[in-house]
Amino acid sequence: MAVIQKYGKSYSPDLVCHKENYPSDKIGAPGCHKKWPEHNTNWSRPVARVWTMVLLLGTCLLYCARVAMPICAVSMAEQFNWSKRESGMVLGSFFWGYCFTQVFGGYVSDRVGGEKVLLLSAAAWGSMTAFTPILAHFCSQPIFSMTLARFLMGLLQGVHYPSLASLCSQKVVESERGFLMSTVGSGSYLGTLLIGGAGSLMLDLYGWQSVFYVSGVLSVLWAYCMWKYLLKGEGPIITLESLGSGGPQSKLSKRHWLRLLKQPAVCAVIVTHLCTASTFFTLLSWLPTYFKDTFPDSKGWVFNVVPWLVAIPSSIFSGFLSDHLISQGFDTASVRKLMQFFSMGVSSVFTLLLCRKTTFTWAVAFVSATMGLTTFSHSGVSVNVQDLAPSCAGALFGVMNTCGAFLGVLLVYFSGYLIEATGSWTSVFALITTVNLLGLCTFLAFAEARRFDIDCSKVHHHNIHI
Repeated sequence: MAVIQKYGKSYSPDLVCHKENYPSDKIGAPGCHKKWPEHNTNWSRPVARVWTMVLLLGTCLLYCARVAMPICAVSMAEQFNWSKRESGMVLGSFFWGYCFTQVFGGYVSDRVGGEKVLLLSAAAWGSMTAFTPILAHFCSQPIFSMTLARFLMGLLQGVHYPSLASLCSQKVVESERGFLMSTVGSGSYLGTLLIGGAGSLMLDLYGWQSVFYVSGVLSVLWAYCMWKYLLKGEGPIITLESLGSGGPQSKLSKRHWLRLLKQPAVCAVIVTHLCTASTFFTLLSWLPTYFKDTFPDSKGWVFNVVPWLVAIPSSIFSGFLSDHLISQGFDTASVRKLMQFFSMGVSSVFTLLLCRKTTFTWAVAFVSATMGLTTFSHSGVSVNVQDLAPSCAGALFGVMNTCGAFLGVLLVYFSGYLIEATGSWTSVFALITTVNLLGLCTFLAFAEARRFDIDCSKVHHHNIHI
């Protein structure tokens, strides 16, 4: 089998395949197979730039819609007389829905293309966001309608990141994936920044309903522009036939999946992502309430803007640093571990500093440092899944995000319980730090960067020059 050798330690996913999956595709000498025609065409540089900006904007709007509820939670709780526990139930219901569509979204994306899944889901969750205020006012029990709305939002948004991982593994050159994923990932912080700043102003001037209306309409408009100008008006139709006839890259047997999930490095990625995603979700959900409770006279736009203003350049820098170190010959696994050490280890120091009594200025500084360092995971565990299994990156990322969302449900709800039971935020920040350190130790001990989605004992390696 022909593979590209880089630094003597890695090979291109675009030229690697498993011979058991290709009984009808054998050509030439035994052990040699043709490349995957439908999956090995990378974007040209101009096309990649356009898609990077479009996906960055899409992720930005995704978080505008997602964070609309946490931003408005305090005002909605006052209007509908919700307790802290009820607010936690509404906020946490998002992650229940988020759990169910992760693997499915990645599975479908690996077969029909992530761009189709992204388009359909964006149109759906954008519409749901715009209709949220209507559901709240037309239901006699807003707590139930809002819990249901957040659950449906989780279902619809759950396919986004697995689709991105699948699309990136199929269309982006391996040496540029770290920067692209970190740049697109920074859209989450840009979205939180925009909704934190503009959303806070709309909240004060026009009421919480306006936050949902604006973010929902803009999301639907983004989906329309993507369909019109990038997909050229092609119908994003996903049929059973297309699911059954997906590319060979996505066709791993049940036995291969079991072998993949038994690898310590794969399990380490799942556990680490579980920890980092769930702690981020918890901070995202409760930080606005933390500042309102601890510093009631503070300006909302400050703590809703400054941390994400730091996170955006931090995320992009982490991607640049990661790709640069790898291009200089540093071991890929070591670079991934270094990025994750900053994301989970160093950030935990600043989280712990929030446990002690501090001023508003220092609290904003500590939260900003925590969020800025957390972004390094885009160049660590989030990209590591493509190192380990590029042929099924979407589905495997779905497994990772499902685990992270499930723990996110528990942590968001349990954090609300701890706040009511103890009357202090110290227990919440201590819990977040403990979970982070558990994930970091697992990643440092077991993480690798070699492929596990092929049977290396049955692969014949040859060096070729392109």
